[in-house]
Amino acid sequence: MSGPQCCSNPPTLNPTSGSGHVEKLGGLDSYLTGSCDSKLAIVLISDIFGYEAPNLRKLADKVAAAGFFVVVPDFLYGDPYVLAADGSLGTLPDWLKCHGTDKGFEDVKVVIEVLKSKGVSAIGAVGFSVGVPRL
Repeated sequence: MSGPQCCSNPPTLNPTSGSGHVEKLGGLDSYLTGSCDSKLAIVLISDIFGYEAPNLRKLADKVAAAGFFVVVPDFLYGDPYVLAADGSLGTLPDWLKCHGTDKGFEDVKVVIEVLKSKGVSAIGAVGFSVGVPRL
């Protein structure tokens, strides 16, 4: 099990980072990058810090450069986790209660259906975790 050190260096979120763009996909704000004509798509699922993390978007851009259409949906609905002022995990247990995986599971089904409707024939997904300890 990982400890609080996994959250000790949170990203500075930047809604304009990356070479892609943000638009609604399946009702969710999503960072999109790569050719929308690609038949191969990857859904990148952010950690608790959300889809505006610059390194996540850089990774999405690199995957897109390999020929994939990449979607990074905002499954957190504009509410990424923010460390407490003292740098501790402070309110994480309460935040996690409001950001369970069940909603994300339902949301990704919609994203997949939209991608299929756009002619994508193969879809992969990868998710990230900062290694937040079980509480």
